[in-house]
Amino acid sequence: MTRHIAERYIRFAQLEAAGQSPIYERLALHVARSQNCLSFLSTLPADRQQPNLLFAAVRHVAGNISGPEAFDRVIRDRAEEVATVMRRRTTQTNEPGRCAVLLPLLARITGPIALIEVGASAGLCLLPDVYGYDWGDHKLPPPPEFEGRAPILQCNTSPGTPRPLAHPDIIWRAGLDLNPLDVSRDADVAWLEQLVWPEHQLRLDRLRSAVSVAQCCPPRLVAGDLTQDLPALIAEAPPNATVVVFHTAVLTYVADQQRRDAFARNMLESDAIWISNEGPRVFPQFAARAGQYREDMFLLMQNGQPLTWTGPHGQQIAWLSATQA
Repeated sequence: MTRHIAERYIRFAQLEAAGQSPIYERLALHVARSQNCLSFLSTLPADRQQPNLLFAAVRHVAGNISGPEAFDRVIRDRAEEVATVMRRRTTQTNEPGRCAVLLPLLARITGPIALIEVGASAGLCLLPDVYGYDWGDHKLPPPPEFEGRAPILQCNTSPGTPRPLAHPDIIWRAGLDLNPLDVSRDADVAWLEQLVWPEHQLRLDRLRSAVSVAQCCPPRLVAGDLTQDLPALIAEAPPNATVVVFHTAVLTYVADQQRRDAFARNMLESDAIWISNEGPRVFPQFAARAGQYREDMFLLMQNGQPLTWTGPHGQQIAWLSATQA
């Protein structure tokens, strides 16, 4: 069992943290070699052994730690505190920067939109129409009422990427999450901040700006399961709106591939537009259509059709050519 955990941390270090977070790359490789850390993780349920969850929990208990020795001391001396956080919390990284890769798809939809996010966390990605965007050679400022308050989301783009000229017309929005976070609660906001990687000050600043906006106009969040409770939420959408259901870095935490595939079938059989932004392992049957396979990026798809590779935190779009998609 510990071998599987070690492989997971090595994969995280090599494919996710490398080039993005030297601290987490170093700690993940250390965890993979540390019998003490692996034994600790093996006492937790499989869905609570994730690197992001462990590192955020350690930060929650002991503050920022960059070295293996200090990390080991926390696991040795405060294991129960860390385990309590990991059992109570989940990896609910609410990265508003991902809206920068979603907006090119949303902006192509004509008419009013009813936007539903699965795995919404605190709902920060349910507000793509209030943020500003900087795609390098094209910028879209926030709506006037949010100027100076909403974050400007920066994203590098490849040739062929659609650049929206206006924000989408979102007239109704709601999020679904097993355990929604509340931006009015200090403890929930603190947890969101602890999920941001330690070197990523720009992401932290962006998160705080997005939280400030959400506190003024909080989207509706519903506690529920993505397979059982989504149909009822879709049914609430206004009849004059196009329903768009999206998720980003959510289905990767559904370990059962059969549940993932059942969710995909349900979405394809629905009348909603389905936008998925996940690692390519989540839906391999669709990822095969993208041609070149990339483990270091997410694959953005609409109704199962790959459209672009994206940076996991919304920092990049590598639009697929017509022959690749």
